[in-house]
Amino acid sequence: MFPLSPDAVLSRLAPLARTPLATLPTPLLPAPALAASLRGDIDISIKADAWTGLGLGGNKVRKLEYELDPARLRGATDLVTAGGPHSNHCRVTAAAAARLGLGCTLAVNGEPGDAGRGNALLHRLLGARIVTVADRAAREAAMTEEASRIAGMGGKALVVAVGASTPRGALGYVRAAAEMREQVSAGDCPAPRRNPPAIRGAPDDSGARSEAPVWIFTSSSSGGTLAGLMLGCALMGWRAQLVGVSPDDPAAKIRAAATEIALGAAALLPHPPRGPDPRANDLIERVRNVAAATLVTDAFVGPGYGAPTRTAEEAIALFGARAGVILDPVYTGKAAAALIAWVREGVVPSGAHVILLHTGGHPALFR
Repeated sequence: MFPLSPDAVLSRLAPLARTPLATLPTPLLPAPALAASLRGDIDISIKADAWTGLGLGGNKVRKLEYELDPARLRGATDLVTAGGPHSNHCRVTAAAAARLGLGCTLAVNGEPGDAGRGNALLHRLLGARIVTVADRAAREAAMTEEASRIAGMGGKALVVAVGASTPRGALGYVRAAAEMREQVSAGDCPAPRRNPPAIRGAPDDSGARSEAPVWIFTSSSSGGTLAGLMLGCALMGWRAQLVGVSPDDPAAKIRAAATEIALGAAALLPHPPRGPDPRANDLIERVRNVAAATLVTDAFVGPGYGAPTRTAEEAIALFGARAGVILDPVYTGKAAAALIAWVREGVVPSGAHVILLHTGGHPALFR
């Protein structure tokens, strides 16, 4: 059963219905000038999931493809979800509702400083109904209440979990992991400027020749994106070093959430065509091993969620000036700050191919 090729991973996912919303595959963009400005012995690429298309893109689009599969949408008249007043997830859910001809209600904790800027503006431009609640703890009850209100009017609401960070939603990032693996193997990134050292330890499970070690940095909050990468790496036996960078919660909480979601996503995978595999439990062990090896840091949160930091501001400026890539101050700027610091400090080894998974969010620049 294991390891699987990227194509085999996509074949395993094929029976799981999804509603196509994203523009895929997103490119893996080389950033040689950025790499040279940091260290001369690594390569850097950006996986441009800010370019997934729907509603200004971002990682939520891949997740919503699976959350909004046709069976779950059958008979639905509205989507209901929740987030902060500048939530990327709310923006993309509202865009999906508009694309699918559905109503949309957003339970938003707090008022934006200016409803005419950033994602707060986009929520309204995309036709969403905004219900303001006092705090995060009140969001779940508000979503339930809105679903009941819609039912009372003869409609049917599909409630979408905050961040679409569910086992089903994480399948979008199993696909993304396979996509990245294929792009790295196919050379959709610059050839190393040196002879990189082999990955330390045993060879890749696939038996392929040694490659430059791959480090993937991603922002991780509710854990769904990181969970999908964990499961994808487990399926493929890809020993990429995953790094989850928190914009808010403690590292231990994020690791635990991502691991739980990844295990739940593994349980959704259909059996191979020949029936149950006697080694099915091997996948659970593989996911646990990948999760244990994943590095999660909360060292770049700064004063708190959404609060600017000097290192994130430097990262945004550096990625703009040296790679032509726009980051945001809430999520990707802090993930990039971790990448820069770990490259400069030598945590990332010589010869590595470093990938920033750009999860989107640039409307936050215009709040």
